[in-house]
Amino acid sequence: MDTSKKNTSKVVKLILFSTIFMSLSNLSFAEKCPQTRKTPSAPQNFLSLQNPLPLNDKNLKSAEKLFQEKTKPIACKFCHGVTGNGEGDPDFESTPSARNFTCAATMDKLPDGQLFWIIKNGSKNTSMFSFSDLSDNQIWQLVHYIRAFGK
Repeated sequence: MDTSKKNTSKVVKLILFSTIFMSLSNLSFAEKCPQTRKTPSAPQNFLSLQNPLPLNDKNLKSAEKLFQEKTKPIACKFCHGVTGNGEGDPDFESTPSARNFTCAATMDKLPDGQLFWIIKNGSKNTSMFSFSDLSDNQIWQLVHYIRAFGK
């Protein structure tokens, strides 16, 4: 086989491999969005709550520090990922998997009060910790921040 035919064959194989890889990547993501959940609902008085804080740079910057670095016992990013896609530290194992905040199909259905309640109290039968040491304002800031991943 001459050199030009070999090069053409390599290019065709590379394009075919790339197409298959991209299709599999998209399939994998599609399975993670929307996420089906069977976690408990917040009490009714929480479900009706709406975030009282303005959506502004100050609140988002404060929440970013919390999400990426400062929450205890661990920063949110270790479970939910730096980009909020639910793919955090590879050594972190969770069943069910961490919430994918980038999935608008999932996040749009969750009331602000549900998110507040889960952050404050944790979620039974999941790896979601209780962050009861955070102030209400810090939790509301986090609600704005995690919603921004899906925008």
